[in-house]
Amino acid sequence: MKRILVSGGAGFLGSHLCDKLLAEGHEVLCVDNFFTGSRRNIYHLLDNKRFELLRHDVTHPLYVEVDEIYNLACPASPIHYQFDPVQTTKTSVIGAMNMLGLAKRLKIKVLQASTSEIYGDPEIHPQPESYRGNVNTLGPRACYDEGKRCAETLFFDYHRQHGVAIKVMRIFNTYGPRMHPNDGRVVSNFIVQALKGQDITIYGDGKQTRSFCYVDDNIEGMYKLMNSRAGFTGPVNIGNPGEFTMLELAQLVIELTNSKSKLVFMPLPQDDPLQRKPVIDLAKKELDWEPKIPLREGLIKTISYFDQILKEG
Repeated sequence: MKRILVSGGAGFLGSHLCDKLLAEGHEVLCVDNFFTGSRRNIYHLLDNKRFELLRHDVTHPLYVEVDEIYNLACPASPIHYQFDPVQTTKTSVIGAMNMLGLAKRLKIKVLQASTSEIYGDPEIHPQPESYRGNVNTLGPRACYDEGKRCAETLFFDYHRQHGVAIKVMRIFNTYGPRMHPNDGRVVSNFIVQALKGQDITIYGDGKQTRSFCYVDDNIEGMYKLMNSRAGFTGPVNIGNPGEFTMLELAQLVIELTNSKSKLVFMPLPQDDPLQRKPVIDLAKKELDWEPKIPLREGLIKTISYFDQILKEG
């Protein structure tokens, strides 16, 4: 049994990771400041004797005794990370430094939840880990994109300079139960609008593409990366290489919700990537990982969750 720290543990991905770690027999210290995380996501864990919740902001140092760290703390949707862009950058950069400092002191492994957003609006498609990205450092998304890029730099510098054992995963679009209903991301947007019978908002012409990975597949990849062979640091892409246009996603959501919603088109936000699809050859080779849950199956589970949330008000 390990005592494992999960920063951002009350968030969408973090709460599912807490579930996984507890199911594997570990103790979990869930750290969250509840900016985007929710007690609802972890409410079912509060009576578990191997689960501990600590309200804390990772931009401040943390002095605890643990055996591993998963660093997931950072708002991940444009609505949330653009609300306070300076704080977003601080969370990515100073938060990474604090988690790395803790790992250095304790001589333990630390995993960074990085993002496909480090590739920016990619000029090559699909995106392998060797691609260095095309990011606008001055735009409204830069607080997140550049913050995560700097965090990766810090992880590799701590690894080279201080010998910290690191794992870096680049997460592509992930969806599933416990997504925030108002996070502005396309899957939650479409599902909530369809269930409410509202117009479905499509930005641009709807031909831009994304690759959608169901949360259970993502967490399995994260766990396998943390427990991969010594010396394998990543970065490694974790995502589903299935590629769908926004129009295809909207039509599938309308079908699965039996909604009468109509499509409406709005201007594309600045620096919104036109294509996003991971190359996952490295994950297959090093982690024996690839996603198993197809989009239709994952959407059915996600729609059921949001339907319940909306009925509860």
